[in-house]
Amino acid sequence: MKVDVLLGLQWGDEGKGKIVDVLTPEYNIIARFQGGPNAGHTLEFEGIKHVLHTIPSGIFHDHVINLVGNGVVIDPVIFQKELEKLAPFNIDFKNRLILSKKAHLILPTHRLLDAASESAKGKNKIGSTLKGIGPTYMDKTGRNGLRVGDIFSPNFKEKYDALVEKHIGMLAHYPDFEYDITEYETPWLESIASLRELTAVDSELYINDALKSGKKILAEGAQGTMLDIDFGTYPFVTSSNTVTAGTCTGLGVAPTKIGDVIGIFKAYCTRVGSGPFPTELHDEVGEAIRKEGREFGATTGRPRRCGWLDIPQMKYAIMVNGVTELSMMKADVLSIFEDIEVCTHYLINGERVDHFPFDVTDVDITPVYEKVKGWNCDLTALDSYASAPQALKDYVTYLENLLEVPITTVSVGPDRKQTLATR
Repeated sequence: MKVDVLLGLQWGDEGKGKIVDVLTPEYNIIARFQGGPNAGHTLEFEGIKHVLHTIPSGIFHDHVINLVGNGVVIDPVIFQKELEKLAPFNIDFKNRLILSKKAHLILPTHRLLDAASESAKGKNKIGSTLKGIGPTYMDKTGRNGLRVGDIFSPNFKEKYDALVEKHIGMLAHYPDFEYDITEYETPWLESIASLRELTAVDSELYINDALKSGKKILAEGAQGTMLDIDFGTYPFVTSSNTVTAGTCTGLGVAPTKIGDVIGIFKAYCTRVGSGPFPTELHDEVGEAIRKEGREFGATTGRPRRCGWLDIPQMKYAIMVNGVTELSMMKADVLSIFEDIEVCTHYLINGERVDHFPFDVTDVDITPVYEKVKGWNCDLTALDSYASAPQALKDYVTYLENLLEVPITTVSVGPDRKQTLATR
């Protein structure tokens, strides 16, 4: 058996949570492999909207184990709140949810460092969610971090105090930043008790033993390819590897154990926070997409920047991830347009290019668009792809020809039932 991977191909918010939820019945294990509570995976079914931040999106299916892998960073307070929100649905999370002992913990002082650093950047802010993600990964690579396995150690509090002392020393470099650590620390220490009640495992052994025994595993990515620390629009990126390769380091599986790679993308494009966005629309069209698509961050609530689909960016993401199939989300949002535009090339310094360049931050990029006929009708009641309007099918075929990867799923609404298989 191999691990299938599902991840975002744009700047996050593509709709990964919904597709994971739809695909979960086909799998035995859903495993998050990177990121942390800066993720906001939205699921909607039976008239109820659920937003998950750290817990994998298969948690609502009773036959599936949900693993938080070693590549994830966990805020115990946010994690406990997520568990509390699951309580009304009688989810047996103690038997359905397991944690990697090697997953790193976000401390209250990590969040303070994040806020202090972002504040000090002024107009050069990178758009951090202020969840402490970056400082936690910095401690991980700096070999200073605390991990889930440490909470079971008799000297856990000593380790915690030592790291907090180091952080307070770092915060002294931001004299204008005021904070009260006790406001965050008390609930954090209390929430550690909730983590201790869950099963913690050597996740790399768990995953590989599961593969040997024939279990089907789906790795769930967070954020999106263009936020990858190595391959995204640096420095306006997250602090983890959001691409397929991150599955190997975030779960402890060999590259030869990667199976299908499912790339999720919106029928248009969005981005939250700062950073380059070649096809961003600053006009009434962009505002119409935002309004129709309810484009506000599931984690931050911030309005998302909106634009047309960017083919050079998509080809780049497909390449670095080895995508084998695509899921197109929010096709219903584009129903308000008679015509749709798609960016097929860039003009950079007068040169026409069809690839995503190294420097997209400090160069002037002009998108080159092609106009495609829209379907201009409601899609939300569709129950099969066969009954979809021809213009939607033509759009799918048009994109498949440009991207050279099959689009196997089209989403026409937020509910799990509003998902059409094209084949």
